[in-house]
Amino acid sequence: MTEILTGTPVVGGVAHGPALWPGRRPDHSAEALGAGVEIAEGRRAEESARFTEAAATVAARLRERASQNTGVAAEVLAATAGLAEDRGWIGAASALIAKGASAPSAAVAATEQFAAVFTKLGGLMAERVTDLNDVRDRVVAELLGLPEPGVPTPEVPSILLADDLAPADTAGLDPAATIALVTRLGGPTSHTAIIARQLGIPCVVAVGGLGEIESGTAILVDGTTGEIVVDPDDAVASARVEEYRHHAARVAGWSGPGRTADGVEVAILANVADGASARAATGQPVEGVGLFRTELAFLERADEPSVEEQAAIYREVLDAFAGGKVVVRTLDAGSDKPLRFVSHPDEANPALGVRGDRIALAHPEIRAHQLDAIARAAEESGARPWVMAPMIASPAEAAAFAAQVRERGLVAGVMVEVPAAAILAPAILAEVDFVSIGTNDLTQYTMAADRMSADLAALTDPWQPAVLHLISMVAQAGRDQGKPVGVCGEAAADPYLACVLVGLGVTSLSSAPVAAPAVGAQLGAVTLETCKKAAAAALAATDPAAARAAAAAILDSDEVRLAASR
Repeated sequence: MTEILTGTPVVGGVAHGPALWPGRRPDHSAEALGAGVEIAEGRRAEESARFTEAAATVAARLRERASQNTGVAAEVLAATAGLAEDRGWIGAASALIAKGASAPSAAVAATEQFAAVFTKLGGLMAERVTDLNDVRDRVVAELLGLPEPGVPTPEVPSILLADDLAPADTAGLDPAATIALVTRLGGPTSHTAIIARQLGIPCVVAVGGLGEIESGTAILVDGTTGEIVVDPDDAVASARVEEYRHHAARVAGWSGPGRTADGVEVAILANVADGASARAATGQPVEGVGLFRTELAFLERADEPSVEEQAAIYREVLDAFAGGKVVVRTLDAGSDKPLRFVSHPDEANPALGVRGDRIALAHPEIRAHQLDAIARAAEESGARPWVMAPMIASPAEAAAFAAQVRERGLVAGVMVEVPAAAILAPAILAEVDFVSIGTNDLTQYTMAADRMSADLAALTDPWQPAVLHLISMVAQAGRDQGKPVGVCGEAAADPYLACVLVGLGVTSLSSAPVAAPAVGAQLGAVTLETCKKAAAAALAATDPAAARAAAAAILDSDEVRLAASR
């Protein structure tokens, strides 16, 4: 019988095909790992070296994959490679080997220690447990001479099901072979969800009962509604896929620029992480860059990159969008995304700790050098980039940052990710030239919910009315002062939510470049007045599902469809 499961929709689209589960991970039993056999004292140094070599091999493979990817995929793969070489993890395993443990059993035991700590810390550190477990299994497989674990290449286009996926698996997916992604865990802003958006494949997360579906079972995935239909009627499923294909074909014909049906301009921008991802973004109908994440230049570096090195990296992005808008976010690092050349504090909750703008308080030279590099790249390219700081919580922080930016002849702005910044938006906007709302963190902090928790996925849905009310407050402050208010969180990739954001007063939308045509086409089919009505309906709702349904009812009304067809 047909069964319907529901989860949190992340990437829109409809797909129908056989279910596919990832291959089995290495056996962690004591017998398979050799945990019951004590390594002779004379062989322990050799066993420790064997472990270290396996970890280095895994790290090298992950870095190679990072070099073959761009944007967020490259960033998270590089960070995962760093886990394979983490001195604390390697030290813990080596200590166990020194007491007689085998290298494979030491890898598992050390991972259990760190995973317990990460889970207890929660927030962004808890996100790394999946990545750490993935590193563990790759190292164990290397030690045991087994094939590298991961997602198999399907023989026919399939729908990948998983408890969760590590970045190394998600980043390597082929959209032609893996036509949709469904996970039991994760949230709408997890690495899996973000990379699924970058790949442009339908994705639903936090699906209860997923483990009951066997490989090969036909399923229908609707990434817009969050529905998973098990054993659907073939004719019905085919009709829904065909309807979506017609919609996708119409979307693919959208070429910009961003504006509503009545001509109100809305900049459709791209999130990028380096020159390669910026050049790739130019293949989509985007007008510029709304979020240039600069962490990739710093992560995995043993020392701070020089001004010259940074300027060369920033210049690549400015050159890719010569004459277009480019918004650069200064370094967003912390103990969750640690810098190897900085001593990070031991924090009970890194999500609420020293990260983003707060790094500059202890290390002002890092920000000064970065701003110097941005200014140099701007001078060399003839551009005038907009520059914003992450994790700003007060008008005083905004003013201090703006002064540094303006000293270098650049346009100053800040991120609104902390509820305090949204509440004090009028005072903060008085200090800067623009703001950009990071909906991923704003949602997490507003709802006091770990964005990686499957149990709390409904709370971290950007359709949460409380989050929309904060966005409305920021947008109103922007209108009052005549200053731009953008959204650069993944909420901007949802076509319906994009219309709601515009109805609230947001002036630009930045997300994964592949989302631009769907967002632009949807905006172009409705008037600003319709967007305002959808926004009002969403604000009046009391939960995200009701907000989404209320907005969709207005945006999909017969009256709107008729107007769009004229």
